[in-house]
Amino acid sequence: MPKVRRSKKAPPEGWELIEPTLDELEQKMREELYEYCLAENIADKNLIAKWKKQGYESLCCLRCIQTRDTNFGTNCICRVPKAKLEEVSRSEIHYVISIFL
Repeated sequence: MPKVRRSKKAPPEGWELIEPTLDELEQKMREELYEYCLAENIADKNLIAKWKKQGYESLCCLRCIQTRDTNFGTNCICRVPKAKLEEVSRSEIHYVISIFL
């Protein structure tokens, strides 16, 4: 969650006294919400674990990295960095994906 944008006004008097407490409360709420979402199966624990690894930040689902689901033992097209993709029309990509499914 992004930090709240504060106006360019100077903080009120005594802000330095309560700011650490507010930051601590925000962190505690974030951790509790995360644990709740995992406990209620709202969030996928394995997918979140992969997001934390380098190179998997934009992973849409775990199926995209399972090579056993494809004919040639490769990853899904969404795993290929956009900079390395050739200029291919959207219809060609959907055709290629439909072949492998």
